[in-house]
Amino acid sequence: MAIIDLVSWSPQGNRTIYAWRFPETNLSTYTQIVVQESQEAVLFSKGQIIGKFGPGKHTLNTENLPILRNLFGIPFGGKNPFTAEVWFVNKVQNFSIDWAVSKMIIQDPDYNTQLPLVAGGRYGLKVDDAEKFLIKAVGTKNEFAQEDLTDQFFGEFSTKTKSQIAQYVLKHRVGYKYLSAYLDELSEYLKNVLNPFWEQLGLQLLKFNITTIDIDTSTEEGKKVATAIATQASMSITGHTWQQEQMFNTANKAVEGFGNGSGGLLGGLMAMSMMGGLGGGNAMGSSMMQPQYQQPTFGGNSQTPQSTEATSQPMKMVYCSNCAKKYPSSSRFCPHCGDPYNPCPKCGADNDPNAKRCVSCGTSLQQPATLCPHCSAPLEVGATFCGNCGKQVQALTDTCSRCGTELPPSVKFCPKCGKKRDS
Repeated sequence: MAIIDLVSWSPQGNRTIYAWRFPETNLSTYTQIVVQESQEAVLFSKGQIIGKFGPGKHTLNTENLPILRNLFGIPFGGKNPFTAEVWFVNKVQNFSIDWAVSKMIIQDPDYNTQLPLVAGGRYGLKVDDAEKFLIKAVGTKNEFAQEDLTDQFFGEFSTKTKSQIAQYVLKHRVGYKYLSAYLDELSEYLKNVLNPFWEQLGLQLLKFNITTIDIDTSTEEGKKVATAIATQASMSITGHTWQQEQMFNTANKAVEGFGNGSGGLLGGLMAMSMMGGLGGGNAMGSSMMQPQYQQPTFGGNSQTPQSTEATSQPMKMVYCSNCAKKYPSSSRFCPHCGDPYNPCPKCGADNDPNAKRCVSCGTSLQQPATLCPHCSAPLEVGATFCGNCGKQVQALTDTCSRCGTELPPSVKFCPKCGKKRDS
């Protein structure tokens, strides 16, 4: 076989190739190796490394490869043949490796439940130790490209990434709603944790970026979680409750059934009753639109004043409208974020200062509400009877046209002057 006089490698195409083996092995002490910028050439013979060369043109001889005298007994001078494998290693900096992990279960501190998440981003690697990289990563392959790297080490990379994201969320108590604000910090944290894994392979992790963390909707469980979060966000914006959401859906189905004749008389009556309740037209619908949802109590039956009104609410655990964490209703401010406690006059739930209705029971928050002394339901201004329980909340009094004495509703004559009550 002919002796190879020139050995070089010029990568072609858009593929990222980290290492490439020259196809011929017949070399001599006159063979020249041309190494491009951002490359390194490594020579193997009889299972061991006999030389490494950086960028430039190199002539193989016993002066720069003294081990040849031991392996082949090659003396100085003359065109002495020998066999060796020449590997070219690409040491250019690459920042275009995409990554993604799924089926990542995180214990969310805000929702206090497990959420299925997916994460993805991009990172960059550079060959830092060509000898270690060829021995530990490349092995016996003739070519080692970017896809070989990501396929070969995906399992370990995925496991470490999932584990570290879960540990970060648990340690720093960062909920799903706020993860996007921590992407830079979390990316740097993962870079420092993952870099030792690549260093043992002769690689250096130059950059590691997380571009997205989202709910995993590839499963039915994930779809339900995503729908629940979207519904909660919608209710938070519009100010209605989950119970009211179900009322709307049920009423719409009843109306549709009544319209196409499949609902019958019962469906029609149910729809009209519900729609009347949605508009505040009857007591039954109004009661359904104001569900008596009570948050978990705290501290037994102890009482704490909530306002200057005659009524007071029992102390309970309420959820902060700003950070969603629980604290006792006896506090004037949230101990977690400092947000002022803005209680609902009916159920005591904390509400945003700009909320029009209570997020828990739907009570109007735009003006101070007078409560019924019998059932504690809000009263309309000037109301004589409670719209919820129907009991009288204000005395029906009149005055005598002669002496001005107040007349109770049960008397027919003025008890002071004896004048007959005007009809």
